[in-house]
Amino acid sequence: MNATDLELELRDLERRADRLDGLAESLAREHGRLRVRLDVTRNFLALAPKASARLDELSRELFGETIEDIEANLTHAIREILDQDRVVRGVKEIKSGKLSVFFEVVHGGESEDILTGQGGSVCNIVSTGLRLIALSQLDSRRHRPFLVLDEQDCWLRPALVPRFVKLIKKIAARLGLQILVISHHPVDLFALHTQKVYALRPGRDGVRLEVVQDTPEPQADETALPQINE
Repeated sequence: MNATDLELELRDLERRADRLDGLAESLAREHGRLRVRLDVTRNFLALAPKASARLDELSRELFGETIEDIEANLTHAIREILDQDRVVRGVKEIKSGKLSVFFEVVHGGESEDILTGQGGSVCNIVSTGLRLIALSQLDSRRHRPFLVLDEQDCWLRPALVPRFVKLIKKIAARLGLQILVISHHPVDLFALHTQKVYALRPGRDGVRLEVVQDTPEPQADETALPQINE
């Protein structure tokens, strides 16, 4: 190999060296950017458990009083109607950064399934209470204070229906709600605690509407009312 060939090879090596230097600088800059992103991510992950715990704490502080009110109201309703020592308890959980609440009934220190408790009567009472509470929180300027309860007493024994209707009447009077109750129970069970009672009677010409009771609304009895926040 002569001197000319060596000079050409040297210049080629120098160009390759320059390219490698440029690539090294580029990789070094990219490495620096990735290290910064990695540090940010690590710091975020380090804070995530603390942030989640704080979110849980704030959510419980924010909704704790409301949930306690709901627990007290539903417990009152069950005891008033069933005359049994059952307690409604709200269980709060944080799922996907959001507060979720489900309710359970405690009887004799044991958790009881709301859907099947007392043959379904607990479900009748709790679901009605939740509907009334939810309606009471709506803006009356945008939502009519009117609620339809369709077969909401379906699992209650007939002897318990007057208590059920009486409590609904008290809550409705307190919150200024109008409530339509649809039931298959005998109409006489509703006579003492309703203003109007209608019966659907089958006949040869179809179903006819019969007015069973239509009396002026008496002065509201607000004794022993459950404390529902408006």
